[in-house]
Amino acid sequence: MAKHNDTGHWGENLAADYLTGQGYAIVERNWRLNKLEIDIIAMRGDTLVFAEVKTRSDKEEDPLEAIDRKKILNIVRAAKAYIDSTDLPHQVRFDLFAITGAPDDYNIEHIPDAFYPPLKTYS
Repeated sequence: MAKHNDTGHWGENLAADYLTGQGYAIVERNWRLNKLEIDIIAMRGDTLVFAEVKTRSDKEEDPLEAIDRKKILNIVRAAKAYIDSTDLPHQVRFDLFAITGAPDDYNIEHIPDAFYPPLKTYS
């Protein structure tokens, strides 16, 4: 596996551990439908959280720079597809995780309610 894949996998594990430590249940990891993907789907109470995790090994990089309008639209499309395929009563929230560093020295930033779905058709 390529180094960037290892870094991304490590970051997603860190974010999932963080969420479970905050009382969330992990419902899905790396949920996919065609080209759409959600890194982590978690639930606490009646809130369904769709979390995008961005990880960089260089602490000087800002992982959130990779979250542009196109990425947000894809996350929202994937979330809609997931919601359409389930029958869970829920409120929906979109969170972001920005992780920098390495396992022995890292920073993790969790941004709950990081964005709202843009006013657009998602089909």
